[in-house]
Amino acid sequence: MGYVKSLVFVAVVAASYMYYRNLTAPLPLPPLNQLEQYWGPGDAKNYKEDTAIKPFKINYSNDTIHKLRTKLNDVPNLAKPLEGVAFQYGFNSNRLQEIITYWKTNYLAKWDEREKFLNQFPHFKTQIQGLDIHFIHVKPKVPAGTKILPILLLHGWPGSVREFYDIIPMLTTKSEDKNYVFEVIVPSLPGYGWSQGASKQGMSTSKIALIMKKLMNRIGHEQFYVQGGDWGSLIGNQIGTFFQDNVKGIHLNMCGLQSTSAMLKTFIASFMPSVFIEKEYVDFYFPALPKLKEIIIESGYMHLQATKPDTIGAALVGNPIGLAAYILEKFSTWTNPTYRQLADGGLEKYFTLDSLLDNIMIYYLTDTITTSQRIYYETFSVQEMGLQFDRIQTKVPAACAKFKYELAQTVDWALRDHFTNLVQSNHFQDGGHFAAMQLPAVIYKDLVQFVNKVENQK
Repeated sequence: MGYVKSLVFVAVVAASYMYYRNLTAPLPLPPLNQLEQYWGPGDAKNYKEDTAIKPFKINYSNDTIHKLRTKLNDVPNLAKPLEGVAFQYGFNSNRLQEIITYWKTNYLAKWDEREKFLNQFPHFKTQIQGLDIHFIHVKPKVPAGTKILPILLLHGWPGSVREFYDIIPMLTTKSEDKNYVFEVIVPSLPGYGWSQGASKQGMSTSKIALIMKKLMNRIGHEQFYVQGGDWGSLIGNQIGTFFQDNVKGIHLNMCGLQSTSAMLKTFIASFMPSVFIEKEYVDFYFPALPKLKEIIIESGYMHLQATKPDTIGAALVGNPIGLAAYILEKFSTWTNPTYRQLADGGLEKYFTLDSLLDNIMIYYLTDTITTSQRIYYETFSVQEMGLQFDRIQTKVPAACAKFKYELAQTVDWALRDHFTNLVQSNHFQDGGHFAAMQLPAVIYKDLVQFVNKVENQK
């Protein structure tokens, strides 16, 4: 009888192992033609792509700005915060009133100056798969013979190209820490800012990855670096997965994997964190339950946008006050969760009101809040999640910049299942979700450190 029990035990262990292997084994790269689709309105048969790259300028009429000011003057009867409450219930209405006052009296009074600021870099549009795609393209002004490396910078939600304005000059200027300069391309993701949103269902991150790769090819770059955060991190990851011969390196400041293997390894590491993580950085990942609680607190918006993006979009489009509260709340608590305890939300600890309102203006003036949110519905769909792209290994050199207050972190042990050439993984004791905008010099230094390693390997 004991012999039989032993056999049963061995069979169960073997079956469990085979089941685990089946769930976690690397997957092959799928046929990339499945990413090809016409995203514009109407029938694709009537579409002929215009491959021209056309200059674009941000330019809004005085009437448009006047209408915005009128809306800001018509403030609804906002509910007063509960006594002793700062941002724990969401955006504090007293602070919101202060921002509205600044917006309509100071910011809009100098809109010409802000518009000029936003236009300081060359802007362009081109048509890809039925959509007009907007992008900033900054070529460095350097002596002949200077090594130039193209780089694609990708934003996420609720950000925009505005996140990269401070880092662009650092990348395109010669300096002692690098023997090259970058040629910088910063697109608005489809449905964001001045990039057209899809008219068809299914515009997930994997589909955007193909559009971004085609954009770089259109500009003239067959090989390039990628840097991204938030959705830009996921899209950059997928560009580096699908087009491994075209990507020289991937630098991400929100490294995460949606795979069974990553979840299992994170679970195992939670019991013996010091075995897998340097002691001084254990609190980036664990204890697990408080981290999970924080994610639940901050992910209500995600469930809404992944299920009913058009409903919340209808409430926010053309509504500057609601839009500001909805977006700026993320710039508070996603920068540091302790800012919920501050009456001003800590917004001006790292950001200026002008920079924050620049980002709000992009969403407001382009009426893209709804189309920007649909990426959640498409990417978290059963069909898209079932493709399990994170189980496809990539040999492209990768780097992860891990900031203390990022929404979620993944241990390197798990990341290496996917990023088989994880060249660099650095931890920073400050910084949050919008790192490129919050700490541009830190992101710049980490990116250059990574690129130096990749370039010196050749």
